[in-house]
Amino acid sequence: MSADDDLLRLDQQVCFSLNAASRAFSGLYRVLLKDLGLTYPQYLVMLALWEHGEMPVKELGERLRLDSGTLSPLLKRLEGAGRVRRERSASDERSVRVRLTDEGAALRERARLVPRRIAAATDFGADEIADLRARLDRLTEALDTAAAREASERA
Repeated sequence: MSADDDLLRLDQQVCFSLNAASRAFSGLYRVLLKDLGLTYPQYLVMLALWEHGEMPVKELGERLRLDSGTLSPLLKRLEGAGRVRRERSASDERSVRVRLTDEGAALRERARLVPRRIAAATDFGADEIADLRARLDRLTEALDTAAAREASERA
């Protein structure tokens, strides 16, 4: 087997390791979030709103890296569950703002245990988690830059 063949081995793919870790996280989050009545994508929406408060849907999508086709149904389900409220901006009819309801804000207290349980499940220390996040953020930025460069070169 040549060195080039080794490059095509599944166990050599960073993307596969990241995907496997993501699926493992999703499985644990599914169990932990069930008591809160949230899916993982809904949890991300709630985290952003708990942290930043009311914001335009467009900004929320940018923060979560979700397009409107994915975000709109999430918000519709959260609104149906009484967790958020969507309203057209008074100053710009094209803009929709999303904010927490009292029920959505109150859910924050119950959600406090989730990150602690996730951290405990990783068996990583706080420094290791911070280092991993920093490396993943750097990786994401590098891949975004590479994708933009590739797209412009092919245009």
